[in-house]
Amino acid sequence: MNDSLVYLPESGDWVCAACGGALVPAPVAVNYLEGGFTITLMTCPKCGMSLLPEYVAMGKMLEVEQLLEDK
Repeated sequence: MNDSLVYLPESGDWVCAACGGALVPAPVAVNYLEGGFTITLMTCPKCGMSLLPEYVAMGKMLEVEQLLEDK
């Protein structure tokens, strides 16, 4: 696991909005266009839904999206 690609909340007990299961850190495959990588996110072991923090979606993910589209 690449520690620079771990995006977890600083604190709190997080539950899944879809099924109510407790979220745990887990590797998640992220794909966009022809690129893919694995990051660690809070994920529900029951249904597989993951919590992507807003700062990741609007920061890192947006940067990656723009880089891939510029190629």
